[in-house]
Amino acid sequence: MKSDNSSVRTKGRKKFRCIRTNVILWRYFALFAVGIILLVAVVCYTVLGNSLIAQQIKRVEEIGVELTDFVNDPRISDEIKEARLNEYALYDNVTVFVISEDGIILYPQMFVAPDRLGDITEEVNENMPEWNEDAVAEYNTGDGDSMTYNYVSCVRFGGTRAMLLIRYPISPIAYSIKQTQLYVILISLCVLVVAFVISYSLAERISRPIRDLSDNVSKLADGDFSVQFTSTDYAEVATLSDNLNYMRDEIKKSDDFQKELLANVTHDLKTPLTMIKAYASMIQEISGDNPEKRNKHLSVIIEESDRLTGLVNDILITSKIRSGLGQLNKKVFNLTEFLYGIIAKFGYLQETQGYKIMVDVDPNMYTLADDEKVGQVIYNLISNAVNYTGEDKTIYISLKYVAETNCTRFSVRDTGKGIDEEERQHIWERYYRSKDSHTRPVKGTGLGLNIVKIILDAHAFNFGVSSEEGKGSTFFVDFPSVSSIPEDGGKDQ
Repeated sequence: MKSDNSSVRTKGRKKFRCIRTNVILWRYFALFAVGIILLVAVVCYTVLGNSLIAQQIKRVEEIGVELTDFVNDPRISDEIKEARLNEYALYDNVTVFVISEDGIILYPQMFVAPDRLGDITEEVNENMPEWNEDAVAEYNTGDGDSMTYNYVSCVRFGGTRAMLLIRYPISPIAYSIKQTQLYVILISLCVLVVAFVISYSLAERISRPIRDLSDNVSKLADGDFSVQFTSTDYAEVATLSDNLNYMRDEIKKSDDFQKELLANVTHDLKTPLTMIKAYASMIQEISGDNPEKRNKHLSVIIEESDRLTGLVNDILITSKIRSGLGQLNKKVFNLTEFLYGIIAKFGYLQETQGYKIMVDVDPNMYTLADDEKVGQVIYNLISNAVNYTGEDKTIYISLKYVAETNCTRFSVRDTGKGIDEEERQHIWERYYRSKDSHTRPVKGTGLGLNIVKIILDAHAFNFGVSSEEGKGSTFFVDFPSVSSIPEDGGKDQ
C-alpha cells in the first residue's frame, strides 16, 4: 500500500536523476582527501627534491668561494691551507683536489690511480681550458646513482698556478629523495584508504538523520500522526525536526478539527433540513387552510432556512479568508450608524423570543476599516452573546471613545455562566464551541469567533475577551478613531 501512495505522490512530477545525500557527501570528502594527498605528493616530488639539491649545490658554491679566497691568501702557509681543506672534506662531505696546470695533484698528498688522475684532469681541462684568476666552472659528471657536482676555480697554491676542484656526490641525496617519495606514496595510499573510510562514515552519519526525517515525512503524508521527528546533534536538523513536529501537531489538529466540523455540520444540517421537511408536510397536510397555523409553520421553515444559510456562509467566509481571496478594502465610515444597522437585524429576537438588547453608543464615531468585514465581526460577536447569555436573555452593547488610546472600543457582554481560563485559550480556534457554558442549544459550526480573529488580525486591531464565571463574558474590539469622512470620499486601499 505504501508503494502505491508513493507512486501517487510522484505521479506527474518531473523525474530527475537523484543521488543519495551520503553518496554526494562521501564524494566531496573523498575528493578533498585525494586533493590534499596529491598536493603533498607534488610538494615531495618537485619542490622538496629540487629544493634539497639546490640547497646543497648552493652550499658547495659557498665552500668553493671561501676556499678559493683562503687558498689565494699569500699570508697563509701551505700547511694551514691543507689543514683547512681537510676540515671541509671531513665535515661537509666534499672531496677537494688542487691540480697544477701540468696535471699534478698538489693536494691531497696521497696516491691517485693514473687512470683516475687522467679522468679528473681531463674533466677539469675540458671545463676550464685555461687558467684565469677569476674564472669559475660548475658541471656535473656521471649520471643516475653516480652523479657528482663539480666546482672548479683558479688558485695559487705553493706559488704555483693550479685548479681548485671541489666534488660533491649528488646521488646520495637523489637516493634519499627517492626513498622519501616512496614512503610518501605508501603513506598516501594508507591515508587515502583511511580517508575514504572516515569520509564514508562521516557522510553516513550526517545523512542518516535526513533519511530518517524523509521516511517519517512519508509516513506522515500517509496519515500516520504518531511519527516522532527526533532531534540530533546537528543544530539545523534539530531545528528542522522541531518544525516538523510542530507541523505534525498542527496537521493533526486541523485533521481533528475537520472531523469535528464534519460531525457538527452533518448534525447541524440534518436538524434544520428535517424541520423544513416536517413543517412543509404539515403545511401541505394540516395547516394549509388555517392562516395562523400556516404562518407559524412558515416562520419555522424560514428560521431553519436562515440557519442553513448561516452555516454555509460561515464555512464559505472562513474558506475565502484562509485562501487569501478576501482582500481588505479600507475606508472611513460612521461606525455608530453602522452598528445600529447590525443591531436592527436582531430585532426579531426581541419581538419573538423575549431578548433584551441594552445599547450604550456614542454618536458619530468614525473609523477606518473594511466595513463589510467589520460587519461580520460585529454580527458574529453579537450572535455569540445571543447564544451564551443567561436566562434573562439580556445583551449589553457598548461603543465608547477611549481618549488614552485614541480608539473607539466596541464591546458586547452577555450574562451567561462565563468562560474559565483554560477554555478561554481555545475559543478563537476553528470549529471550537463551548460545551457546557450555554443555557440553550447553540446554532453554528464553531467558526464565528475564528472568523472574528482572522479579520481583526488582518486589520491589526486590538481585541480580546474578559470573563468571570457566573457573571458572563465581555468581548471587545478597539477600532481606530478618525474625526470624519475625508474629502477624497474615504477610500484608503
